[in-house]
Amino acid sequence: MIFWGPPGSGKTTLAQIVARSGRATSIHFSAVSSGVKELKRIIEEAQRLHRLGTPTILFVDEIHHFNKAQQDTFLPHVENGTIILIGATTENPSFELIPPLLSRCQILVLDPLSPEAIGVIIDRALQEPGRGLESMGLHIAPEAREFLIQQSQGDARIALNALEAAAALLHHKGKGKEIQLTDVQEGLQKKALPYDKSGEEHYNIVSAFIKSLRGSDPDAALYWLMRMLEAGEDPLFIARRMIIFAAEDVGNADPQALQVAVAAKDAFHFVGLPEGKIPLAQAATYLATAPKSNASYKAMLAASEDVRNKGALPVPLHLRNAPTPLMEKMGYGKGYRYAHNYPDHIVDQDHFPEALNGKKYYVPSESGYEKTIRERMRAWEETKRRISQVTDRKS
Repeated sequence: MIFWGPPGSGKTTLAQIVARSGRATSIHFSAVSSGVKELKRIIEEAQRLHRLGTPTILFVDEIHHFNKAQQDTFLPHVENGTIILIGATTENPSFELIPPLLSRCQILVLDPLSPEAIGVIIDRALQEPGRGLESMGLHIAPEAREFLIQQSQGDARIALNALEAAAALLHHKGKGKEIQLTDVQEGLQKKALPYDKSGEEHYNIVSAFIKSLRGSDPDAALYWLMRMLEAGEDPLFIARRMIIFAAEDVGNADPQALQVAVAAKDAFHFVGLPEGKIPLAQAATYLATAPKSNASYKAMLAASEDVRNKGALPVPLHLRNAPTPLMEKMGYGKGYRYAHNYPDHIVDQDHFPEALNGKKYYVPSESGYEKTIRERMRAWEETKRRISQVTDRKS
């Protein structure tokens, strides 16, 4: 099985509980500090015990640090029962573990511990034997306890380490038996927000930001924007995402949205941090409150699909230029109608390869400026229909 969860959520503790619950030899192995050579030695010993009828539980901490070739080492021994593998990882197993290993494992997802659970852990650390705090006879002020719970962000390890630091500071100062808010603040210092620029949390927060923009929620968009900026995300990465969003999700419903997103990127380049956050926030609120349409994006996908499926269809002769007499003689450009020679610059003429005549990719929505585009295109179609009727009567 694979325990997948954030730091301090109890992965190692659960693995130890499972290992102790069975009549098996339990081995703890760190993928950070150990390598394949040591792993092979462990497996040889496990094979010997397996022949004697004793199972071996191998707990591999931070299993995602093993590359694909190293993970292959587990496969035959997990398959034949030589080892019972328990892995722990903070990274998404779908990205970090090889499919053959995933198919042989049960994935158990651990969430960050709840505030209530962190509170219980703090209380037990002060009362129960095991960490040395109970012998000091300490207790914690309610406001200090709540602050510690909040700042731990579901990570029991942070809560316990900060509590021990606060207790040591209080004991060193000789200021009684109650841990105060100032003691916790001093012991905790400032915890960096959990955010890995190359890990899953990166993609989760970016996804939340984009979906907040798409859902026209400027408040949530600002929250996720600041989560990224405060955690040290590259502001230009955020700017690029907003530029893409402006074209994909706002589109022609508000053509100015793309200009705003590009201007925010340029403004950040010019101003830098910390003031550069201001134009990024302005762009985020503009995009969130702009009318939305993905009609252009959908049209692009549909056109791309035809290009892939139908290949390189020939350009109709009337749309080709004829820069030489030979090409003109071959019919290049023959029958082309120059739009500016017609009323309202509208001409009834096919511009597709013959196999795609009449195809419609772009269907403007009724949102924002795109409603104007829709009405304009509808008027063009009516003009073309009248031209076609007149042409038919003349013929």
